[in-house]
Amino acid sequence: MKRWLISGFVLASAVLALAIAWPRSVPELGIRAGCEAYDGLPSGWRHDPLAGMVRIRGGHFTPGSDSGYPDERPLGVVNVGDYWIDRSEVTRAQFGAFVAATGYVTEAERAGVAPVFQPPREGAQDAAPMSWWKVLKGADWRHPDGPDAPPAALDGRPVTLVTLADAQAYAGWRGNQLPSEAEWEFAARAGAASQGLGELPLDAQGKPAANYWQGIFPVFDAGEDGYAGLAPVGCFAANAFGLFDMIGNVWEWTTDTQWGALISHANGDPGQLRTILSAPRSMVIKGGSYLCADNYCARYRTAARERQEADLATSHVGFRTIRHVVPESISSTE
Repeated sequence: MKRWLISGFVLASAVLALAIAWPRSVPELGIRAGCEAYDGLPSGWRHDPLAGMVRIRGGHFTPGSDSGYPDERPLGVVNVGDYWIDRSEVTRAQFGAFVAATGYVTEAERAGVAPVFQPPREGAQDAAPMSWWKVLKGADWRHPDGPDAPPAALDGRPVTLVTLADAQAYAGWRGNQLPSEAEWEFAARAGAASQGLGELPLDAQGKPAANYWQGIFPVFDAGEDGYAGLAPVGCFAANAFGLFDMIGNVWEWTTDTQWGALISHANGDPGQLRTILSAPRSMVIKGGSYLCADNYCARYRTAARERQEADLATSHVGFRTIRHVVPESISSTE
């Protein structure tokens, strides 16, 4: 309780400092200098409920891919309506504003523990996947490295260590909701086909176009994309819809329950660290993360999907929100 009170005071002070700085200019995203200067709050954040969102014109498409893992195979054509979607993953600054305004306490904070990825020692790449994850006391969204490390800055990095309920609480505060798997994939593809299994997310110059693992997973991340671990949002070019980081950086929650074949977790299954006997609800997460490598996972593709227990907060899962467009009523008098 004492730690929460102190953290709450520090959090409120940090948010107040951001508020005092208004109005302020927002740097251009999509380039390294811009993303690293970004404070994590979109232009118009204080007064515009659609701040930092992009309108998506819906339509028909076939989600999934025949050139990926078995659980990605298409099941048919689906239709999505029009909606607004966050152009980036929700940042620590945005989530911090939510917590400061509402006093919300995340599930990881209430539990007092959370699984955090920790690379095995060099030369141990064949170690069991469970050795990659450690249940860390005091790990939560403000303390991703535990209570003994400095609190995470309220900055432009994506918030992590949040469960499905935490993400939904934030979305509701903004008047939004989480995307379905189809809505997420439609926005991520932006009219293009999904990448095939084995295709790396590279730009026209052959350089990494997303934050994913370069090197031998899980022992060495070369950081050729500029980051070994989380990156600020918007460091790489946006897709054709103007959305950043739909691939890589952090997995993103959707509202779909996992269906079909259950393939072993892309980066080891932190859910296996549980001591409870009941099987929790598994949800679909999308987009891959900074832990996806070509020698393990390879889910940095728009069709790729993974499962995550709804009440499990981990250090490689975040989210973004959407807002459905209400169809305009048709006037009866013309």
